[in-house]
Amino acid sequence: MNTELNTESTAASKPEFKSGFVSIIGRPNAGKSTLLNALVGQKVAIVADKPQTTRTSIQGVVTLPEAQVVFIDTPGIHRANSQLNKRLMDTVRNSLEERDLLVFVADAARRFNEQDRHAIDVARRADTPCVLALNKVDLIKDKSLLLPLIEEYRAVYEFADYVPVSSVKRGGTAELLKVILKYLPAGPLYFPEDHVTDQPERFLAGELIREKVLRATRQEVPHAVAVTVDKWEDKPKMTTIYATIHLERDGQKAIVIGTGGAMLKQIGTQARQEMERLFGLKIYLDLHVRVQPNWRENRSFLNALDWRTMTGEDDA
Repeated sequence: MNTELNTESTAASKPEFKSGFVSIIGRPNAGKSTLLNALVGQKVAIVADKPQTTRTSIQGVVTLPEAQVVFIDTPGIHRANSQLNKRLMDTVRNSLEERDLLVFVADAARRFNEQDRHAIDVARRADTPCVLALNKVDLIKDKSLLLPLIEEYRAVYEFADYVPVSSVKRGGTAELLKVILKYLPAGPLYFPEDHVTDQPERFLAGELIREKVLRATRQEVPHAVAVTVDKWEDKPKMTTIYATIHLERDGQKAIVIGTGGAMLKQIGTQARQEMERLFGLKIYLDLHVRVQPNWRENRSFLNALDWRTMTGEDDA
């Protein structure tokens, strides 16, 4: 009898396993994707210092002994002025539904302005607890400036918590995770312990190519670039990936190709090397550039860019 009582006492003292879905939201270039990668501990979202780098919701899963957090990275909150931008904002709004918590990422090195107020208004409509993650604090030498900045945000919306972080240096991310766990309910293990993201390798390959284009090219190109993976061939010793970089104008195509093809070669080499590291495969990347005028207003083409509806060929 005593043994049974001891067993029951041990079981009763064991904390409940927590789990939940947490959307990471905020303005463009606030560092949402970098924060997601830091929290997950590996790269699941591409990163570039250009607006609208993230164009769909990206899942990153953190599994701990006591909890599982399913993070959803989202496009930056902005005013939509094209079919593409409207889809991006639809993605943001969908990410606010049926979530256990929101993490609003703000650039602490940037002055609070009307765009921040607009982004907070979008978050407010969700009626879901929201934690403010003040990012890029490594860029602020005088940390006392954070307190008045927090008060500016608090005056607009009473966040559930306020956490300063540096997603690039991973400073404060452990504290942020602890705060997040406070707001999660008891729940099941939604995914296997080794599950990290919902993105298929095919989509991530296209995103890695797009990241290298964003980082290598001038301001004219970023908004106008899209990448499709047209064919994927797995062979015993090497995987061949056929992909196309789509741009809107001939001038942009010339920039991406570069003199004597030098820019395209650089983009391809960098993308291939990162794919090999992430996928653990030997890869041959066959990369082409195509002008697709006004693709941001082309509904069928936009459908093809989302991995949930992406078309293309697999092994021949």
